[in-house]
This record gives sequence, C-alpha cells and structure tokens, in this order.
Amino acid sequence: MAVAGPDRPHAVGHLGQSLDGRIATANGSSHYVNGSENLDHLHRLRALADAVLVGGGTVALDDPLLTTRRVPGDSPIRVVIDRGRKLPSDRRVFTDRSAPTLVICDAARAGTKSNGLWPEFVGIDGSGDHLPPQSILESLARRGLHCILVEGGGLTVSRFLRAGQLDRLQLAIAPILIGSGRPSITLPEIAGLSDAMRPEFRTYAMGADILYDCRLTPGGG
Repeated sequence: MAVAGPDRPHAVGHLGQSLDGRIATANGSSHYVNGSENLDHLHRLRALADAVLVGGGTVALDDPLLTTRRVPGDSPIRVVIDRGRKLPSDRRVFTDRSAPTLVICDAARAGTKSNGLWPEFVGIDGSGDHLPPQSILESLARRGLHCILVEGGGLTVSRFLRAGQLDRLQLAIAPILIGSGRPSITLPEIAGLSDAMRPEFRTYAMGADILYDCRLTPGGG
C-alpha cells in the first residue's frame, strides 16, 4: 500500500451507499441516497481538501458543482478524469467558475482547448482501460495539491483502492435497500475470505446513516 509523501498526496475516498451496496439506481438516480448529515460531512471534507476528484461518469450523470455550499470554507480545485475528452462542455464544473477545474486526460489529447469555457487539461500517459491512479496523484502533487478527496463514482474510487492509492476510505451507509443499480466498491474476485481487505475502522452515527472511516495505510489494511 502506497504512503502519502512529497511525491504522492494524501488521498481519501468517500462513497455514500445503501445497505445493499448501491450508490444509485440503474439509470443513475442518486439524489439522495444519504441524509443531510452526511452531505454536510462531505462538504466539510471538500473544505479540508486541496482538490476533489471525480470520474467523468459522475460529471455526465450528476452534473455536480463539487463546492462547499453547505459549510464554511473555500471550495477545492475540481479534478475530473475524462480520458478521451468526451464530456459535454456545458457541465457546471466547466462553466460556473466558482472554483478552478482540471481535466485529467490522455497525454495526446491535452494540447488544445475545445472552447473558451474549458478548464486546464492535464495529460497523463496510460495504457489499458483507464489512466493509472498513481500517475494522476503524482501529477496533482507536482501542482502543489497534497490532500485529495476522491469522491466518486464507484468505479473511480474502486480503481484508486485497487491500485493502493487511498490512505483512507469512508463509506456512508444509509438504511435503504435499492435492490439493483450501480455498485459501490468493486474489486477483483478473491478465492477466500482470508484474502479480503480488513482495514482498521471507526464508525460514526450521522443521522440515520452510519459512516465507516477505514484506515488503509500500512498497519491498517
């Protein structure tokens, strides 16, 4: 498991999910799985972070602002992973100008802007079906961003977890059964429970939700 340091920021993953491990319905409806207390907590995490990072699917489906509207504090830099630069330019993180936005994309696609509304593009070399989480975090560290909130969605948080690039993982579990839909954490299949991750954790009541705060650094998972 990687450790935060000069070349890699401290990274915290956060997901809100149902009792049966869903973050949204099959069509992407997720407003809101969790209650207002966890939403306040999530905005506090944003206020504490240098940057908040999400995948392109989250921006396409939810059109989030990723700001600190519910609590005092400055909004973090917004980081969107859009490998092929396929997101529409009318998403609010690109147009509202309430906080700077970086777009992480393939290095070959980072050279030009599509129009005046687009933010800064950060090129990353990668192979396979996604850009390497470690390379993304190292690139953010070189920009002076040393505390990163990886906010979603499930695929993005799972990729950072699988790559050993999260120091903490927070799962806010709501007392709701969705039954089908988009999963929370997805990891490679294991042969037995002896191979399962067993991080140190604390739990916190947040209204009707329960927050699991898991430590993933060495000694915790």
